[in-house]
Amino acid sequence: MHHGAGTFGKWLIQLAKTDVLILDDWALAPLDASTRADLLEVIDDRAATRGTIICGQLPVEHWHSWIGDVTIADAILDRLLQRTHRIIFKSQESMRSPRTKPQAINKTKAVTGADVA
Repeated sequence: MHHGAGTFGKWLIQLAKTDVLILDDWALAPLDASTRADLLEVIDDRAATRGTIICGQLPVEHWHSWIGDVTIADAILDRLLQRTHRIIFKSQESMRSPRTKPQAINKTKAVTGADVA
């Protein structure tokens, strides 16, 4: 993340002060050891004080295997799930599948001689 530039500590402080952090596309790629530790630090700094919204398609039941380290996964989930509102959307159809376009309604008004000024 910001380790190479030496700004990681400042970045963590900024994230800790952010009222709502949105983590979108959660769990799309595997985590390496460094990223796991960074994620735990971010979540730990925010736990019970700030809002965090996580958007993804991986069910919570699979987060342990995705995180890849049982101890860190337990710590992250303990902090995230202590005050949770879960919203689960279920659909039979993918949002990315092509949809048919609705038929346009013809709203053309017939013009008569009385309408023309």
